[in-house]
Amino acid sequence: MSAVSAETAQTLDRGLRLLSILAGEERGLSVTELATRLAVSRPAVYRLLATLEQHALVSRGPGRLTRLGLGLLPLARAVTPFVGEVAMPLLRRLAEDAAATAHLTVAEPGPGGATEAVAVAVVEPSHTNMHVAYRIGTRHSLERGAAGRAILAARNGGGDFVVTEGELQAGATGIAAPVLGVAGLEASVGLIAIGSGLDPVRVGPQVVATAAAIAAAVAAISGLPRP
Repeated sequence: MSAVSAETAQTLDRGLRLLSILAGEERGLSVTELATRLAVSRPAVYRLLATLEQHALVSRGPGRLTRLGLGLLPLARAVTPFVGEVAMPLLRRLAEDAAATAHLTVAEPGPGGATEAVAVAVVEPSHTNMHVAYRIGTRHSLERGAAGRAILAARNGGGDFVVTEGELQAGATGIAAPVLGVAGLEASVGLIAIGSGLDPVRVGPQVVATAAAIAAAVAAISGLPRP
């Protein structure tokens, strides 16, 4: 590899690592913090940011903190169907085993800019007399519902399942676990049922296992790094 191509590859690698770092920091990071994380100089970070800003991949807001930019949205939306497709067989097995509606939810910026939980894949059980209908594209705050709370828990280092009751739909119980270990992907796997149809002791470990299986499948097929 020539010196020029090696330098170009190194610059690209740094830019991609910068985006990955910002994906885990919703509040944003300063240039100094980014330089420390990347182990490069501040001028090098400024050069990276200047290029990424031209493509709207990053933006700088209050306090000159750098965050991911809206230019990533079209890329994320193009990837989301792929993630949902990979997850479908595993969600189908979970839905049938638990006799409840299973779903994959991802975190993405909403119309107002705040990060929201969005259902990207849903499987309803085939052998129940009654189950919850949950539409693909359903959005809600990360602070409401098991799916969003599981994503928030992962940001704080939690990997177990979360149980909520009646937060999104009266009388419904939700159980969700975060999808961990795929760089750049914030997601959770969940079950939802009416009343006391979900036993957390029985189905909670199944939800956690399905989330882990989806993470492994997405990483294996896409080649995404696992931190």
